[in-house]
Amino acid sequence: MPPKVPYKSRQDEDASTEVGEGADEWTLSKTLLKPPDQLELTEAELKEEVTRILTANNPHAPQNIVRYSFKERAYKPISYVDQMAIHFSLDGNLLLRDSDEGRRQSAKIGLEPELPPVESTVIEVEEAEVKEEGSKEDIPAASAEEAGEGEEPPPHSMKEQKLTNQFNFCERASQTFNNPVRERACQMEPPPRATFSAAANQWEIYDAYVEELQKLEKAKEKEKQKPLVAKKEDKLRGRKLISLESQSDDVTKVTKAAKIVERMVNQNTFDDIAQDFKYFEDPADEYRDQEGTLLPLWKFQYDKAKRLAVTAICWNPKYKDLFAVGHGSYDFMKQSRGMLLLYTLKNPSFPEYIFSSESGIMCLDIHNDHPYLLVVGFYDGNVAIYNLKKLHSQPGYKSSAKSGKHTDPVWQVKWQKDDLDNNLNFFSISSDGRIVSWTLVKNELVHSDVIKLSVEGTTMEGPEGLQLQTIGCGTSFDFHKKIDYLFLIGTEEGKIYKCSKSYSSQFLDTFDAHHMAVDAVSWNPYHMKVFISCSSDWTVKIWDHTIKTPMFIFDLNSAVGDVAWAPYSSTIFAAVTTDGKAHVFDLSINKYEAICSQPVVAKKKNKITHVQFNPIYPIIIIGDDRGHVTCLKLSPNLRKMPKEKKGQEIQKGPEVEIAKLDKLLNLVREPANKPEK
Repeated sequence: MPPKVPYKSRQDEDASTEVGEGADEWTLSKTLLKPPDQLELTEAELKEEVTRILTANNPHAPQNIVRYSFKERAYKPISYVDQMAIHFSLDGNLLLRDSDEGRRQSAKIGLEPELPPVESTVIEVEEAEVKEEGSKEDIPAASAEEAGEGEEPPPHSMKEQKLTNQFNFCERASQTFNNPVRERACQMEPPPRATFSAAANQWEIYDAYVEELQKLEKAKEKEKQKPLVAKKEDKLRGRKLISLESQSDDVTKVTKAAKIVERMVNQNTFDDIAQDFKYFEDPADEYRDQEGTLLPLWKFQYDKAKRLAVTAICWNPKYKDLFAVGHGSYDFMKQSRGMLLLYTLKNPSFPEYIFSSESGIMCLDIHNDHPYLLVVGFYDGNVAIYNLKKLHSQPGYKSSAKSGKHTDPVWQVKWQKDDLDNNLNFFSISSDGRIVSWTLVKNELVHSDVIKLSVEGTTMEGPEGLQLQTIGCGTSFDFHKKIDYLFLIGTEEGKIYKCSKSYSSQFLDTFDAHHMAVDAVSWNPYHMKVFISCSSDWTVKIWDHTIKTPMFIFDLNSAVGDVAWAPYSSTIFAAVTTDGKAHVFDLSINKYEAICSQPVVAKKKNKITHVQFNPIYPIIIIGDDRGHVTCLKLSPNLRKMPKEKKGQEIQKGPEVEIAKLDKLLNLVREPANKPEK
């Protein structure tokens, strides 16, 4: 018998052949295959290290992607670019049957543990793995069959709740809905049109001229009935004005709207200044030793009033943002026209009202009860009343040589309370030595001389024994706030007279106040006895009208143009000098010098002429001889109020202000102390 050959499985034969073939391949020597076009490099070039830096940026990513923006309705370049490059991605849903998740899903679907190979969800990767799995599953499958033969199948169990597959991740995104842009428009009905044509003959032209003359005559009759009285010289000018007014009727319909729009534009233009005016409080005042500053706000100027000096300033008592400015000239060799302008803080670029005059305006005042009435004094000695309600360039009432006008410039005018017949009444003072009371009776200005000033001790005997007396020149005056009949007069000689409306022949008292002309005199708004005066002799003096000597004297090293009391305190006042500086004093803080001395005009040749406090806002306005008006805000130290203490109420009111000033005056009145200088 031939010898038995041991049985070899097919697998062993295959394995043996594979190993033999592999051994032959490894025995062969390794040879490098070079492509024909490879560069031949030297050893040094081969050993050279080439550094490559890998970045996260995708070089193939586009940089100029443009998308349509629905918001801006235009194509816009996208700033961000996705740099991620995906090399391979595969979404799979395979699970091992033996895994917990596989058992759960098979139980949920209701499959039996043994499944036919067709329904298997597992893909056969290699034959060997499948065979191994089959051999392992034969035993539990057989046992399951045996158990099934012996026992009845269990009742169908309840389905388990489906669990989410944590590997099956889907990304969701939502975008808010952009409302479509809508345009709404409406069309007005077109105005009616009509074609008109006519031949203009000679007689038709003549008839038109006759109608125009009749209109002018009717207008003249109305003017006679009304209080408006114009000069004969202005008749031609009046005709032009009437014709212009008839033409500009269409424009007046939109003037109010145009004015509102202009104010809105100006408020936007000067918004930073308006914010400073409302809210800015200089925080540096806390670190200053009770000194303050003036913050420049708006600058008011008008082109046609550039070469005219500011000769008068006055705030409107009712509309706190409105003020009037009079323009003229203090140079007697250069007298020309004058202008009256009214500005508002709401529109700093252009005046609200403009009136021009042939003579320079030297002073003005606004009525307390009728804020639309302005009284003006001219350089030629006339006085006039302007009515802002009536849009005419000429004043409503004006004095003349017949009605007793002054022969010299009118230096100050002041409204007074209406007389017993309820007629409007105001006073004026001039260099001709007359203080005149003017009353509006039946639409005419009626004058009566109150006092004629004369210089004491200057009576001379003229020819034939005539007594010649030198006339006193009045420059300023002010009426007492409480006592109606009492008023003060400042003169060019430097004297101040205390007078009464009841006595025209003599003065109640005389103060040898200054060595030069008294530029301004003003009663304190709180204290009944105190008044202030300033002069070109560089001094500001504070007086008690019951005492002949001044209480306080301040030397400002330059001619003082104007002085004004603050409306919110009895001890604060401001003065302006010709060297371009504004000085603010508070006697309760410093009795010897100003707590603020600040230049407020740029050029040295520019002189400041007038200053006024606003009645309610913490601002002052200052006028100069170039026609500019500057508005400045007072810092907190210049309007310091007493600090509130816990548990104590601060006492406010005129009584507190009077007591504060009285306390200072008592220090001065004591015999041990001399008046401060």
